[in-house]
Amino acid sequence: MTDPNPSVLTHFRDGQPRMVDVSAKAATARTATAEAWVILPPEARTALEGGQNAKGDPLTVARLGGILGAKQTSALVLLCHPLPISGVDMDVQLLPEGVRIQATVRTAGQTGVEMEALTAVMAAALNVYDMLKAASKAIRIEGVRLLAKSGGKSGDYRAEESEAC
Repeated sequence: MTDPNPSVLTHFRDGQPRMVDVSAKAATARTATAEAWVILPPEARTALEGGQNAKGDPLTVARLGGILGAKQTSALVLLCHPLPISGVDMDVQLLPEGVRIQATVRTAGQTGVEMEALTAVMAAALNVYDMLKAASKAIRIEGVRLLAKSGGKSGDYRAEESEAC
């Protein structure tokens, strides 16, 4: 069962790690949206815009990598529950500031999908890096954050615009 004191770290009991028991929680609709930025040095941006990448289109690969990242979250985040993900939307755009990646993940379950959304944007960002690293090793991944979540006992959350990268 979930610890009744929300200020207590739920993934530790008696100093030992544990996977929280969510069996007493009702399954509800839950959504989370996260973002990450990939900052491109000029040579990496030129390679992306030129469309001459031998590996293929970095933005398409990033979308697919993000979806797979969301699906594999429980294998990467050690105390995360495997969830029946009902949908993943990836938005990957080249903007003047760099590549903005957003992921929205949905489920009807007993725990939220914040970790899945965050893992999705990180996996997508790593794929952009991998696809463009031949052009520049100075690519940076920044601004990884949860933008919004809905559902569950803790209610809704929306990041402040001032928290942006």
